[in-house]
Amino acid sequence: MGALTTAKGEMVRAMFTRIAGRYDLMNSLMTAGRHHAWRTVAARETVASPPGPILDLATGTADLALSVRALDPTRAVIGADFAEAMLQAAARKPSVRTARIPLLAADALSLPFRDAVFAAVTSAFLLRNLEDLARGLEEMRRVTKKGGRVVTLEITRPATPVWCQIFSVYFHRVVPKVGAVVAGDRAAYTYLPTSVDRFVSPDELSSLMRKLGFREARYRRLGLGTIAIHTATV
Repeated sequence: MGALTTAKGEMVRAMFTRIAGRYDLMNSLMTAGRHHAWRTVAARETVASPPGPILDLATGTADLALSVRALDPTRAVIGADFAEAMLQAAARKPSVRTARIPLLAADALSLPFRDAVFAAVTSAFLLRNLEDLARGLEEMRRVTKKGGRVVTLEITRPATPVWCQIFSVYFHRVVPKVGAVVAGDRAAYTYLPTSVDRFVSPDELSSLMRKLGFREARYRRLGLGTIAIHTATV
């Protein structure tokens, strides 16, 4: 989630608005519940940043923001998303209310924050939805303090050819059918694997981050190589 008001941005916003009510359930079904463990890993990388507030960008239903708060209850964590239906779904969670995580509408390509305000910016499943990847990364870098961290969690194609083929069959054939039955939206869960196919590789993303001025850009794969968590220093 997160894009300027372009054709793609409006399409992505409308898609997440439609599936907001079943978003958490679909994530659990598609990943056999492993998405929580992946967010915990990303949260650990995020709280390793210097002291200061943390922005969970494209927060969705705030699962990553909750993982950050669980690891460091002293941190101020803000959740931002440009799909207000997702924010409304997050606000209905008792855990979000208990954690007192502020939720606000914000465009990932034009963040409403001053420069260098956050100790870390983190996101889960945001980057491949951006109309302009470089601009989104630049905005994340802009609002992060010097020495702070940017941490991203994204679906990626496995590096092993045989497993990549098996994963592709599951992702392109099974997931849309499940999405049609559970979320009532085959189109959204057809877009998902297509967006992954079109997205840059983990190596290419690390190279882009370095080109944009990030330091110590690195990544690790999880989920049998289907998930990449990138970490970089500003």
